[in-house]
Amino acid sequence: MASEDQKTAILSVYNKQGLLDLAKGLIKNNVRLLASGGTASLIRNAGFEVDDISSITKAPEMLSGRVKTLHPAVHAGILARNLESDEKDLADQNISKVDYVVCNLYPFKETVGKINVTIPEAVEDIDIGGVTLLRAAAKNFSRVTILSNPEDYHDFLKELEAGDISEKSRQLYSLKAFSHTAEYDEAISDFFRKKFAGDGAQQLSLRYGANPHQKSASAFVKDGKLPFTVLCGSPGYINLLDSLNAWPLVKELKKALGLPAAASFKHVSPAGAAIGVPLTEKEREVCMVNDIDGLQESGLATAYARARGADRMSSFGDIIALSDEVDVPTAKIISREVSDGVVAPAYSMEALEILSKKKGGKFLILQMDESYEPPPIETRNVYGISIQQHRNDVQITPKETFSSIITPKDAPLLPESALRDLTVATIALKYTQSNSVCYALNGQVIGLGAGQQSRIHCTRLAGDKADNWWMRFHERALDLKWKKGTKRADKSNAIDMLCSGQAAHLTEIEKEDFEKNFEEVPKVFSIEEKEEWLKQLSGVACSSDAFFPFIDNVLRTSHSGVKYIAAPMGSQADAAVAATCEQLGITLVEQSIRLFHH
Repeated sequence: MASEDQKTAILSVYNKQGLLDLAKGLIKNNVRLLASGGTASLIRNAGFEVDDISSITKAPEMLSGRVKTLHPAVHAGILARNLESDEKDLADQNISKVDYVVCNLYPFKETVGKINVTIPEAVEDIDIGGVTLLRAAAKNFSRVTILSNPEDYHDFLKELEAGDISEKSRQLYSLKAFSHTAEYDEAISDFFRKKFAGDGAQQLSLRYGANPHQKSASAFVKDGKLPFTVLCGSPGYINLLDSLNAWPLVKELKKALGLPAAASFKHVSPAGAAIGVPLTEKEREVCMVNDIDGLQESGLATAYARARGADRMSSFGDIIALSDEVDVPTAKIISREVSDGVVAPAYSMEALEILSKKKGGKFLILQMDESYEPPPIETRNVYGISIQQHRNDVQITPKETFSSIITPKDAPLLPESALRDLTVATIALKYTQSNSVCYALNGQVIGLGAGQQSRIHCTRLAGDKADNWWMRFHERALDLKWKKGTKRADKSNAIDMLCSGQAAHLTEIEKEDFEKNFEEVPKVFSIEEKEEWLKQLSGVACSSDAFFPFIDNVLRTSHSGVKYIAAPMGSQADAAVAATCEQLGITLVEQSIRLFHH
């Protein structure tokens, strides 16, 4: 038993770095040492006085060391508070308080990191008593000091020699101990999730990470089951990033506007997004879907035709998200486009059969649980650092989000078409890498600038894409004479070259590659022709994920038929932006929520 003024420390460590210096310092400060197994042997062999844990438990270590410290004499001594009732319980059982606990755990991560480690080998490195010591001492931090990291021994001894351990230090040591056990438990659950869950409801192995050399990749949830089922193909890391950003976008569009929604995603930003607004004859031709049977009867098919048709070059090899059950017209559009996969809540049998044949049976088909709601807190790990935030669950709704008109002062309520298009543009921004600016018309994204450091570059990029989209409606772009057998991807590239103006500035090699697609090579658009045609584009809605810091953004939007702008306020240039909008006949609406996405 310790004398009445003598304090007690229990030591049970796997990592024995600095242990002897710590033991020496504790004894110097009149602390009785109790230790187990190899910890006791090392201290004793170094010539320091130490008692075995069994001296207070009156029970030997057993089960090949599996049971050493699990005993009321140990844990009552650690958990006892400075309460009269606790003091009485200790006295009745002849148990002394424990003041310091020094403990770290078996190296489970190192064990399971070995090649071909077996489950029995891993199981033997699951620490039970150590975790209990750590948690008990950390819980009672108001009285007990817990040391779980050898790097803390020096500062601990320095403070001990100065008098006693402060409450602030005990709190920080407690936090470290809880973090130690949490990391330990996470390593164990990760190991058994991979061994026992397999590619099942809770965990899914991925082909690789962001790049092929990043082989160890998986998707999992800690509670419940994954909210999607793989019906065909094998997802990769970026496939899932795209899918899990695209799905909430279309789910949100459907909820906000009450129409089927679709998105075409590439590299975690939408290349296009739209709702099921009926297509005109010209729009069907521009979207390359004028031969799809049942198109006009399928809101979902028209939504995807618009989403894919917004920026066909960027949509090449996309992940598709669809808000409703996939029907045959939608599946037929998807079947002939170059795409990596699709996520939707359901598939008709006929649609699933069509899609399952794509890419030789390797086309990724995910079925999403419509009822799934993610937890409110999301965590990312970047360069070994975990960062957390509340998930961006703000709701964008037409009439509530876009009700505050800045200019013109006497403007009437926005028409339904403007509310619709601003909603499409703004929800798209919510899932687009920032900085971002989006142009929308007829219920679809027509130009999106994503991930640019400068907002004017976002505005220009989105505007150039909107211009390119509109040029595709020019009769010369609609009346191209293709060579027989020209692939859809080659057609899309050639149309992009023509409508963007690039066809007027080709090298000889590029010119040959461009002209090989045509029976009759089209005449390039002159600057005057392009400007004249673009004057006919009007009624476009534009949304920005943050404020416009300069009027150059407004000036650029006016070249692409923008009639409505929604953006947060807060820039020093707000007044100038509003005045420029009024001068150009653009309605400026305050969208009060910044929508950065990274």
